[in-house]
Amino acid sequence: MRTLVICLFLTLLRMHAAEPQAEHWLKHTTIAPSMAVPAGLDAWQTRRAEIRLKLNELLGDLPPRPPVSAFQVVNREDRGAFTLETVQFDNGAGEIVTGLLFVPKKASAQSKAPAILYCHWHGGQYDIGKNELLGTNAVPVAAGPALAEAGYVVLGIDAPCFGGRNGQGPDGPQQKGGAGEMSAAKYHLWAGRTLWGMMLRDDLTALDYLCARPEVDAGRVGVTGISMGSTRSWWLMALDDRPRAAVCVGCMTRYEELIRAGMLKAHGIYYFVPRMLQHFDTEAVIALGAPRPMLFMTGDQDGGSPVEGVRHLGDIVGRVYALHGGAAERFENTIYPGVGHVYLPEMWRKTLAWMDRWVRDAR
Repeated sequence: MRTLVICLFLTLLRMHAAEPQAEHWLKHTTIAPSMAVPAGLDAWQTRRAEIRLKLNELLGDLPPRPPVSAFQVVNREDRGAFTLETVQFDNGAGEIVTGLLFVPKKASAQSKAPAILYCHWHGGQYDIGKNELLGTNAVPVAAGPALAEAGYVVLGIDAPCFGGRNGQGPDGPQQKGGAGEMSAAKYHLWAGRTLWGMMLRDDLTALDYLCARPEVDAGRVGVTGISMGSTRSWWLMALDDRPRAAVCVGCMTRYEELIRAGMLKAHGIYYFVPRMLQHFDTEAVIALGAPRPMLFMTGDQDGGSPVEGVRHLGDIVGRVYALHGGAAERFENTIYPGVGHVYLPEMWRKTLAWMDRWVRDAR
């Protein structure tokens, strides 16, 4: 009998040791189940309004966005096919935010152009920020000039702690990079809001300005980015109905699968919204974009977006699009085998084609 008890104990011990640590945490935490998609469109529209209201609540007590009049053009350069403007605004929360605006020469108040709000990535590249638009640190082409030459007015701003805002957090210049990002996150939590909420607030302020530019057709505005920029893009689609379409490269991440994969480390502190999993996972956020066109492109080796979660998200969100009737072609979830957290030239070609179809040529 004693031998049997010891054997059973050792078996249980081995089973416990083999179980991922995340499973122990999840067993003692109540998280929201997968979102149930309503049977009809009317029920979904009601649920959609509830989710958007809850998202805004979870982001915290955000100060009102500054008016469009807060923007100033501080520099203007002739770049041939387009004009490059440096713009800035006081975000009303202690920081001056700078952005780059690319205006095709053919765009005018009489000949309004489509536009794209470009959201830069993280990548630990705190010094780059908006200047990603001018380089190939994240995208296979310099996205700003390429999009402007394709006929789009393009705007990208520095996210909190990036570019000109690196070292401008509450602890000042001695706190740059990840340390500055952590200090900003702490400060905002004390103020009853999230760093992520403040980032999206600044993006929405940039969207206000972009839509107000006389050269822009406010009914033809898209949003795009890779990684953190991708996540910013699909959250903006969730929070605001003005973006007509989105292209999101990487970071199509479902939180439960991320936890189970042991990959919380793949995302910075900016990314986390308190109490989110008490209410829903990210399918609830992405689904708010329906029926507007959204293209997701993710590598199946991207550790920050476990492929099981990417497929899970695609299934649920696809069913929401189906409720709208004939909207299936407006949602595409492409998974690239053997590909990690990168932006491939093929992805860029698909980005341009998607924006041309759903933004430039939309009427």
